[in-house]
Amino acid sequence: MSHIVEIDLHGSKVSIETGKIAKQAHGSVVVRSGDSVVLVTACSNAEPKPGANFFPLTVDYREYTYAAGKFPGGFIKREGRMSEKETLTCRLIDRPVRPLFPEGYSCETQIIAMVLSADPERDPSVLAIVGAGAALAISDNPFEHVLGGVRVGLIKGVFTANPSYEETKETKLSIVVAGTDKGIVMVEAGADSASEEEVLEAIEFGHDCCKKIAAGIRELVKLAGKPKRTFTPAAVNQDVLNKISTAVRAESLSKSTSTVTFISSAYASANLTAALTVSPP
Repeated sequence: MSHIVEIDLHGSKVSIETGKIAKQAHGSVVVRSGDSVVLVTACSNAEPKPGANFFPLTVDYREYTYAAGKFPGGFIKREGRMSEKETLTCRLIDRPVRPLFPEGYSCETQIIAMVLSADPERDPSVLAIVGAGAALAISDNPFEHVLGGVRVGLIKGVFTANPSYEETKETKLSIVVAGTDKGIVMVEAGADSASEEEVLEAIEFGHDCCKKIAAGIRELVKLAGKPKRTFTPAAVNQDVLNKISTAVRAESLSKSTSTVTFISSAYASANLTAALTVSPP
């Protein structure tokens, strides 16, 4: 069964739909704004990855040429490797999502965003952040937060949500804000002689948009959300943790605060931490 929620970001309309495409994914949504359509899916393995010492999260964002109604011509008719913009968008999605997973979660997780239709006037990359937050929210993955994202432009003294390419050329400030209804998780900005007050107002405006997106996603969760899996982090060996903390802290305090010495001390502390972790005294 298909469910749709619509969100008004100060004149910029965004809709999130689920239940029609990619039903086998743990969570899947189609995000629309104007003529841009982005499909985002989220899947996570049920068992932790053996030997993983970090969260194995993979984010893939692709803008294939068919989204703009074109196909590669000439001798090579297949899509090439990821472009620089696609790689940077993957990082834009990864940065706010990764820290919101529970500490110690080590199940392999994938977030895949595909642009199905690209509006020639607007950038679809921000919709992928919204889709990632919505797909994780309605999935059974232990992701307890509701994440939203928006690009804010300052055009002739007025803040605009998700400005067009032409508006972006005229903007004094362009900033991407990602956050939950409780706080801001990520900020990435570029500006042309913007004041500190303007930057702060842009962040507040972006966070207000994130709150509206989070409210819309919560409505979608009520309609199509799955029960969350329970996750119990592995127990921490407190004795080993105390020994490492004591040894590294003592090593750091004994060094000078100069830049060169601090860098050398940081490497020494890392080596000491690794040695104590492998074979605690």
